[in-house]
Amino acid sequence: MDFRVFIEPQQGASYADQLTVAKAAESLEYSAFFRSDHYVAMSGDGLPGPSDSWVTLAGLARETSTIRLGTMVSSATFRYPGPLAISVAQVDEMSGGRIELGLGTGWYEPEHTAYGIPFPPLRERFDRLAEQLDILTGLWTTPTGQRFDYTGAHYTLTDSPALPKPAQTPHPPIIIGGTGANRTPALAAKHAAEFNVPFNSLEVVKTQYARVAEAVAAAGRPADSMTYSACFVLAAGRDDAEVARRADAIGRQLDELRTNTPLVGTPNEIVDRLGPFAEAGATRVYLQVLDLADLDHLELFAEGVAAQLR
Repeated sequence: MDFRVFIEPQQGASYADQLTVAKAAESLEYSAFFRSDHYVAMSGDGLPGPSDSWVTLAGLARETSTIRLGTMVSSATFRYPGPLAISVAQVDEMSGGRIELGLGTGWYEPEHTAYGIPFPPLRERFDRLAEQLDILTGLWTTPTGQRFDYTGAHYTLTDSPALPKPAQTPHPPIIIGGTGANRTPALAAKHAAEFNVPFNSLEVVKTQYARVAEAVAAAGRPADSMTYSACFVLAAGRDDAEVARRADAIGRQLDELRTNTPLVGTPNEIVDRLGPFAEAGATRVYLQVLDLADLDHLELFAEGVAAQLR
């Protein structure tokens, strides 16, 4: 099983804070460092304030050397698809081909109203996401020297030079996730290298993986061409007291965490709790790390859990 570090900097993190965690994750041989793409804290004051995901990843691209970097997930409401394609391609080049793009519809209305970003109804957000995915992949895969045109209900591109190109070919891996029954699996089968189910039960994970696997088969893709992943909150400890301390540090009740995430407990407990998710098909897990100052937490998990399951 592959493990990645995932943080929520809108809750309160400077660039220096994020860099420290990314470098720690790299030195501990986590496969990737991902960050959310939000502009408003869901709780607390969020100080010092939000940081833009792609500006941050550009900085991290130059200050790390081996760890993969990405978003979980960028919102299609935040950016036009053409400029997003340019940003992601540029950061991919800056990183030497280590970028991955998680992209979704967007869901948190307060951050849109807080910063003047339109927030259309869900059906339209899905329509826009579908067009953005077509445009991103179209721009990146258009041969150099040729032009790209696209006409959709929401976006039209005319005579685009489709530059720059990302370092990875045909393009950086795209991650799509969620629990939608129809459009989400179909979009994943068409565009994604990875499908993610965030913060959900084993039964939901099994159901959604099965839907996506069916969509992948219907699209004529090999079954092993899709990576299946999940996100969970992390609260690990060497003993029960340390687990309880870490739960308290992120404002969560230990009993509630034991119900909602397999990444709670001692390392051996976590290994056992992850077993059913591995059996369901998860080969990658994102650790939602909410206390960015607790780097020992990452070391404990790397040495106690990841070392057993890699």
